[in-house]
Amino acid sequence: MPAPRDFDVICAGLIVADHVSAPIPAWPASGGLATTDRIEFTIGGCGANTAVDLARLGVDVALAGRLGRDPAGEVVREMLTTRGVACDLVSASPTAQTATTLVVNVRGEDRRFIHAVGANAEFTGLEIPLDAVARAGVLYIGGFGLNPALSGANVAKLFRAARAAGCVTVLDVVFGDPEPVRGMLAEALPETDVFLPNTDEARQLTGLGDPLLQARHFRELGAATSIVTAGPAGAFVSTSTGGYHLPAYPVEQVDGTGGGDAFVAGYIYGLLQNADLHESLRYGAALGASCVQAMGATTGVLERDQLEAFVASHPLDLTPAG
Repeated sequence: MPAPRDFDVICAGLIVADHVSAPIPAWPASGGLATTDRIEFTIGGCGANTAVDLARLGVDVALAGRLGRDPAGEVVREMLTTRGVACDLVSASPTAQTATTLVVNVRGEDRRFIHAVGANAEFTGLEIPLDAVARAGVLYIGGFGLNPALSGANVAKLFRAARAAGCVTVLDVVFGDPEPVRGMLAEALPETDVFLPNTDEARQLTGLGDPLLQARHFRELGAATSIVTAGPAGAFVSTSTGGYHLPAYPVEQVDGTGGGDAFVAGYIYGLLQNADLHESLRYGAALGASCVQAMGATTGVLERDQLEAFVASHPLDLTPAG
């Protein structure tokens, strides 16, 4: 049997088959019908989106998670492989369907989601071999909080092993009910190097409206660095050296799906380049901005040369805040 492959990054968490509508003019009334220019089948889920974005940047990346043993799962696996994501650590459930989301974009409004958790509910995170984690540069877990099986204790165990081997740990969240997630974070954040929620998620978890105060709160819970993304308002950061703000690149948003995941991928790319905080944040902001200008969670994301050229020609200042 061949030796297990080594990867620069292991992305773990949600893998979803997305059905994404082009923007409709208005949400239909009960029993009504709205038409759209097109509905696309794309890869979704934080773990999968981030892995695909990193592969576009030339990063050797593996995805860990769970699909259904169904046609949607077969298509998603093929799409991931075609896009350069290794699926060595993706298992198939014999009973649960592949997780699926309907993403409805309404012109002038935020997108709406209808989600079936499916096989993601069976993924615990402990399926990832610790020796593979120890040989990776970054371990990212996305969609933390939506699946109770991927518990705070399990993530803490994985992250603890990763950090002991010199691997950077990165965490993102998705949830419906914030209450159980607070307890999960209390276990996971002390082993987390970088925590990256958006400000809406952070508001539900903390009760705080100020993104910088939100970021500071998560540092107080144990995260070494906390980055709260706030869409057009940019990113708010809390580190051991203080608080910072990075503005967003001004772009016209077509579909916000995957924008946060692209930010994470850009930031991780910066870590792999040994970039400092400012440059890593700029990579994240640029990749996130490229994502939201096209339909789908990964469709419009820049490739490596494009990202480097964009960041070089579009400076953003990181300023002290708070």
